[in-house]
Amino acid sequence: MTVIRLTAAQAMVKWLSVQRTPEGDRFIEGVWAIFGHGNVAGLGEALHGIGEALPTWRGQNEQTMAHAAIAYAKAKARRKAMAVTSSIGPGATNMVTAAALAHVNRLPVLFVPGDVFANRAPDPVLQQIEDFDDATVSANDCFRPVVRYFDRISRPEHLLTALPRALRVMTDPADCGPVCLAFCQDTQAEAYDYPAEFFEPRVWHIRRPEPDARELAEAVAAIRAAQRPLIVAGGGVIYSGAEQTLLDFARMHNIPLVETQAGKGAVDWEEPLHFGSPGVTGTGCGNRLAAEADLVIGVGTRFQDFTTGSWTVFSAPGRRLLSINIHGYDAGKRGAQPLVSDAGVALERISAALGGHRFADPDFKAREDWFRTTDALFAAPKGNELPTDAQVIGAVDRNAGKQSVIMCAAGTMPGALHVLWRAARGGYHMEYGYSCMGYEIAGAMGIKMALPDRDVICMVGDGSYMMANSELATAVMMGIPFTVVLTDNRGYGCINRLQQATGGAPFNNLLDDSRHVNALHLDFVSHARGMGANAVKVSGIAGLEEEMRKAKAAAIPTVIVIDTDPGPGTGAGGHWWDVAVPEVSSRAEVREARKGYEEGVRRQRLVN
Repeated sequence: MTVIRLTAAQAMVKWLSVQRTPEGDRFIEGVWAIFGHGNVAGLGEALHGIGEALPTWRGQNEQTMAHAAIAYAKAKARRKAMAVTSSIGPGATNMVTAAALAHVNRLPVLFVPGDVFANRAPDPVLQQIEDFDDATVSANDCFRPVVRYFDRISRPEHLLTALPRALRVMTDPADCGPVCLAFCQDTQAEAYDYPAEFFEPRVWHIRRPEPDARELAEAVAAIRAAQRPLIVAGGGVIYSGAEQTLLDFARMHNIPLVETQAGKGAVDWEEPLHFGSPGVTGTGCGNRLAAEADLVIGVGTRFQDFTTGSWTVFSAPGRRLLSINIHGYDAGKRGAQPLVSDAGVALERISAALGGHRFADPDFKAREDWFRTTDALFAAPKGNELPTDAQVIGAVDRNAGKQSVIMCAAGTMPGALHVLWRAARGGYHMEYGYSCMGYEIAGAMGIKMALPDRDVICMVGDGSYMMANSELATAVMMGIPFTVVLTDNRGYGCINRLQQATGGAPFNNLLDDSRHVNALHLDFVSHARGMGANAVKVSGIAGLEEEMRKAKAAAIPTVIVIDTDPGPGTGAGGHWWDVAVPEVSSRAEVREARKGYEEGVRRQRLVN
């Protein structure tokens, strides 16, 4: 047997560099790295040695460089991914939030944090977390509940099984998610005689499982028996590459559809059968269909509470739930009738069985009325008042093209964009599974790396920008251009509205309602310029539109700051959301809100 003698770190990066997609590209496109004593001597040396065969990029924060990797994988529809490495201790635990984000969103990323010494000679090593009752525990055990596969590499030969298992998870459409290979720092530097065939290039195919014959027949029967079906398209449509299949299915059988946050952009907004979004951030016309549907056909969705209005929006008496999903866990939620299959394959098989079966037209006028309503919301303010978020979205929408990708993650904008944004196919990127503040800047960079020919527009509020903005400097350094529209409502405006809607007093959300000694006036333009980006503050909607046109030609990120009114919501659409209101309070507003909450709870449908 021919062997190659390498350190474990050298073997890891060599193996990763030859894992291929069916198109011949690297599956792991590169490695984000912040080095410390737990990975610089082992993985650092190995990554330097492998060079451009597996590129290394330097981030500013372990969490946000992981966000960039996750956004890249999402933009690539899980067909490619990135790895992220840190030292032990705070570098590793900084990445736990990102791992949870990837887990919730079913997105592949490889975490390789440094770990304690396998030989325990310097025990406890710098930054080591000691468990007084379990000597096998390290800080990296924090990853266990938030990754799909965890392994600790404490011997060089562990890589022979751990690495293929890691890629199996990352390329499995049902189990897809983050992987953590905690890499003991002394093991990284140990040499081993690896079989040469271990480093032969390998192609990883994404399987497309066929549906079970019985489940398929039952699904077809359920659809035939329906009178008013509605399709709820989730992220699984996009990860299956089934966008056109979904559209063909809807058109063939005349079934209207709505899209979740993860599924938005699967179908162009101009399609007549596209009625927007469902649930808490639902369009008026979409939620009307949801309330009337006697069969809800979920395609690649996990039916998160925003999608379902905390299980109140699908309210027709006797309605049934058919869930087409790649994973049985999701397909069986809420007693749904499951069809476990690849989304595209399932739709093709169902359509063939249905033949020419078609349903009556939905209310197209309701759809037209909705867009007239949003046109009015998009219009620029006539006076000198601060613009609303809807008016900012309108301005961005008017200056975006079919090649634009709008992205966001937390605060006001995700809900406003879901209900209002008119997305072209592939033009929407929202991290709303974990709704992680601070994803936006790093995520925009990751999207642009994945889709260099697309115009990436990052919508971010001042609160989320303050959470994590340091990868703006990385994007400048690497020459990765995108446009940031920073809406400054001087605090956490979204939660301030929710606080008041549940009867609470404005408190600790807007800067003016927070405890402070000195008045806080944040200069976001100077901050962004200090990191090397183009930055400008505009006084209104006209200025925003002008600067957006200029930003398209920039070679580095452009930050456009605009003050907005923190008070108004979207102004249209929406639905009840289960946010528990206190049963007892001295505030009359809370007691009144509790009555509305109890009414909402009474409408919840806990079983199918």
